[in-house]
Amino acid sequence: MIKVEDLSFCYSQKGQQHWVLKDISFAVKTKESCAIIGPSGCGKSSLLFLLAGLLQPVQGKVQIAEKSRCGTILQNFGLFPWKTVYENVALGLVLQKVNKREAKPQVEQIIEEMGLSAFAQYYPGQLSGGMQQRVALARALVIRPDILLMDEPLSSLDALTRERLQNLILNVWQEKEVIPVVVTHSIEEAVFLGLQIIVLGSAPGRIIERVDNKEAGQVGYRQSSLFFQRCNMLRSALTEECNVC
Repeated sequence: MIKVEDLSFCYSQKGQQHWVLKDISFAVKTKESCAIIGPSGCGKSSLLFLLAGLLQPVQGKVQIAEKSRCGTILQNFGLFPWKTVYENVALGLVLQKVNKREAKPQVEQIIEEMGLSAFAQYYPGQLSGGMQQRVALARALVIRPDILLMDEPLSSLDALTRERLQNLILNVWQEKEVIPVVVTHSIEEAVFLGLQIIVLGSAPGRIIERVDNKEAGQVGYRQSSLFFQRCNMLRSALTEECNVC
């Protein structure tokens, strides 16, 4: 579904090039999930923006399977404060110029699936952080994406709300067969959600480790000894990288 080859990205400032990512290559297959983790400033968000087409690479290329739809969730959720929950969720269909009568049952169904039916006419400022996250997820899912790109989607939430929404993302992946690509600072979140974990080194970001995490998504994985072993392995790799930089 996703293929990245020799991807590099930089920006110019005062006539100088500042490299953000160098020589990134990986692939995400159908029915897989991918987590991207690394120290602050290593280019994780830039990589996600490149996957979404919001940035263009300086070198290399990103290939997305033909006719695939991508939904994107940004760090601050990207909700419009002057629009209701219903209007925010419907936005993707509005931009696609879907007829309002046709869009209405789709929007109402996804709002119900997210447990937000009682709040459809509320505004984002009236909702908790966890509920705003569900609105952002509903807006991304209503267009029926094949790939869901998420940039630190749960970073501002308390631990229990974060775990509940991790489970929700897991259900979306397994039940709706949407491929999640999650950028995160959380080692535990990366291990819980990513069948494949991409570890980026310090800027300019480059892949220092790829972890095959085939147990991701299994019932009880979060409480298993293997889960803690994988977390410790990633923590050691990141700590070593940070010590070098």
